[in-house]
Amino acid sequence: MMTTPTDTPMGKITTTLTITNRIDAGAAQRSLIPVEQVRTITLENVLVDTGATTLCLPTSAIAQLGLELLKEVDVATANGFSKARIFRDASISLLGREGTFECLELPGSRDALLGVIPLEALGIELDLKNQKLKLLPEESMDTYLTIL
Repeated sequence: MMTTPTDTPMGKITTTLTITNRIDAGAAQRSLIPVEQVRTITLENVLVDTGATTLCLPTSAIAQLGLELLKEVDVATANGFSKARIFRDASISLLGREGTFECLELPGSRDALLGVIPLEALGIELDLKNQKLKLLPEESMDTYLTIL
């Protein structure tokens, strides 16, 4: 599902993204916790950002999901280099496709960003002219999945 406000500038794409703690989901599948305890959030107006490498979430979203810290890294930003924390096991659902990714913590209350790695892994590309996301084929000779 995608939102495209009429006042959105040309080339800016936002979407609705559902994110689940993959560890919780696995525990619920194995009946270790009730399904109601699986931590999931839905974020509206997530900016699809080709300048971002991965999924980027605000601290509050990471806390709600209870994601585990993986590592601290140096990141390049518009303001130079800084330290950032990477969290693991964020399972995203977008346009009927699902995948699990690391996510970078955005300090403060900045809005979530969806970068190129999750988009490529899910077979989703940007249609900037029409301001929407486009699913690439998963089947037949036109599949986006390749092994070379």
